[in-house]
Amino acid sequence: MSKLWGGRFTKKPEEWVDEFNASISFDQELVLEDIEGSIAHVKMLKKCGILTDSEADQILGGLHVLYGKAEKNELEFSVEYEDIHLNLEKHLIDLIGEVGGKLHTGRSRNDQVATDMHLFLKRRVEEIVKLVEDLQEAIIVQAEANIETIIPGYTHLQRAQPISFAHHLMCYFWMLNRDKERLADSLKRIDISPLGAGALAGTTFPIDREYSAELLGFGACYENSLDAVSDRDFILEFLSNSSIMMTHLSRLAEEMILWSTEEFRFIELDDSFTTGSSIMPQKKNPDMAELVRGKTGRVNGNLISLLTVLKGLPLAYNKDMQEDKEGMFDTVKTVVGSLKIFTGMISTMKVNAAVMKEAVGNDFSNATELADYLATKGIPFRQAHEIVGKLVLYCIEKGCYLKDVSLEEYGEFSSMIEEDIYSILTPYSAVERRNSYGGTGFEQVKVQIGKGKAQLGAFVEQSV
Repeated sequence: MSKLWGGRFTKKPEEWVDEFNASISFDQELVLEDIEGSIAHVKMLKKCGILTDSEADQILGGLHVLYGKAEKNELEFSVEYEDIHLNLEKHLIDLIGEVGGKLHTGRSRNDQVATDMHLFLKRRVEEIVKLVEDLQEAIIVQAEANIETIIPGYTHLQRAQPISFAHHLMCYFWMLNRDKERLADSLKRIDISPLGAGALAGTTFPIDREYSAELLGFGACYENSLDAVSDRDFILEFLSNSSIMMTHLSRLAEEMILWSTEEFRFIELDDSFTTGSSIMPQKKNPDMAELVRGKTGRVNGNLISLLTVLKGLPLAYNKDMQEDKEGMFDTVKTVVGSLKIFTGMISTMKVNAAVMKEAVGNDFSNATELADYLATKGIPFRQAHEIVGKLVLYCIEKGCYLKDVSLEEYGEFSSMIEEDIYSILTPYSAVERRNSYGGTGFEQVKVQIGKGKAQLGAFVEQSV
């Protein structure tokens, strides 16, 4: 059979040109969505009297056969027919005869492929939102178990102040919550049907775009046919949202990698999410966390790639836009895998609370407590800051910590320091007393976890 668009041409492309032009190697990912779009299109053509009942029923019967074969991966595709649309049309014509050629009445591959990608991304984004919630739930479980587990908090990767480990974990819960909200909000712009826009200008056939959109579960139709076939904002938005989320996962990956080192020993990752060395028997490498950290660059690259492809394109469709799919498919696969990996890692990791307690008990992260203590005695905070700074220097030179300084020694720096300072300087007290809204105080962390749980439940109900 000749090419389905070949009537105007007198010369066949060379084989290597066909291969360069073809997208079937990757756009076969859209096979089910393409058949679903065709089924809706044919039903609309039948409703509008553009196809006879007999023609429509024959085509629909053939499409359902192809759908069943596609589900079982029984369809073979050829570079000769370029893309998923022409390959399926060829299969349909082979199956039911020339009437299959009427499938394409009133549409173009331009609105067809856009419809496929809207359908594909709508489903994948809904799946990803659910996976984000799974990870959030895993974080909440670990947070609830570690409310009074105290870890050094860092700024500039230097010990800053003691905090609840649950508080640290819940920070990622809220990052992911924003990611989830962005993804869910993007569905409004994905849930739009381009079908029926034609190549760029609509069609002379008396079609019913609203009906085909309804059949496909779309909430609206594009208002402008040029926009319908040229818009890739919805993919850009997905790639952008994915890049932000992968950045969040990468930051958590970096912390888990550090925490699991011999130098930190704050956590131990489960064997299921680590690997060994081919030469060093003692090694337990956090490869899954490292891979997520590395794949973040891949997702960022997919975003930059599509932005670059689109930046100079005139309206409407251009072949450059064939480059919109591989990055989208790759990002979906990468994000889905990364979320599943993190849910498993967080759920199974062992928290070494004793090691964390020892670490936070032998540093100067309680220095702010002493400065605040002096400020409550009426000393201006800047002056209190200077006093404590000199005390820290004194301890460094003497080889001790603030908890080891005698009351007599404290008196040499300020007469305001009394016996109660020793209870205030404990890591537990330092964390417990930070009960400002959103702070690391144990009661505030419990409130935060409760709000996180309620937020999860509310989001699920809202989504349903």
